[in-house]
Amino acid sequence: MYKRDPKLSALLFNEHINNQNLKGLINLMTDDHVFIDILGKVHDREHMVTEGWQNFFDSFPDYRNIFTRVENQDNLVILIGFSVCSYDPLDGPAIWTATIRNDLLTKWQIFEDTKENREMLCII
Repeated sequence: MYKRDPKLSALLFNEHINNQNLKGLINLMTDDHVFIDILGKVHDREHMVTEGWQNFFDSFPDYRNIFTRVENQDNLVILIGFSVCSYDPLDGPAIWTATIRNDLLTKWQIFEDTKENREMLCII
């Protein structure tokens, strides 16, 4: 059961990414949370809490996500937009998904914004 719109949980999570707020991210993760990067590598909650996010923030202090479209399919939130970063490989269009359970994120995943990924996620 949700206390808030699943889109809000995903947007709050991203706000914490943009503000480099590790505590805020931790508070929105389920115990079985996973982060899947754009290459498909799976990182568990423990890794993200102990070193993943902090290493990312230290390496890319100007990284930000900006969404132009947010929609959800039940507990899956799809966020389309782009990231802004002085490191070129992290700068540009992308698709993020957030799987929500009881207002918390069980999964945060990043995809390249390609026709194939849009079809796979059933977005036009």
